[in-house]
Amino acid sequence: MENNYLRVGVIANTHGIKGEVKVYPTTDDINRFDNLKEAILDTGKDYINLKIQGVKYFKNMVIVKFKGIDNINDIEKYKGKDLLVTRENAVPLEENEYYIADLIDMEVYDENGDKLGVLYDVMQTGANDVYVIRLDSGKELLLPNIDQCILEVNVEDKKMKVHILEGLME
Repeated sequence: MENNYLRVGVIANTHGIKGEVKVYPTTDDINRFDNLKEAILDTGKDYINLKIQGVKYFKNMVIVKFKGIDNINDIEKYKGKDLLVTRENAVPLEENEYYIADLIDMEVYDENGDKLGVLYDVMQTGANDVYVIRLDSGKELLLPNIDQCILEVNVEDKKMKVHILEGLME
């Protein structure tokens, strides 16, 4: 698998002067930070492994303290950077759950086997995710991730079979 890293959050800002950061979580389960021992900081140039010393929650943010970073100046330059975990450290998936990273660029077919386009974005709406499909015609199709629409997902082959409910193609 070429994509061994999954994003769990983005450093939104510093918190205080002791090197803590506010992290905007990009994971379904914000409490997954409770069990996270380390994360990988994607600086844009390289990856830095960081040990997590402490986690607190504030509104919709996670306050993270990394071991060895004790000063605002050591972390401030990483505002807006992604925090990643390795796939091994990711939260195990339930049945019929997928990592968004595995869905992006997946080819999408209808139940007759005709290619519709490529999945290029996933919108997390709260109730259920919505898959954004770029059709071969250039248009966009929004498909809710519900059993009636998403018939089959094959992560190995990067293919998805869908049923388009009446009215979705207009």
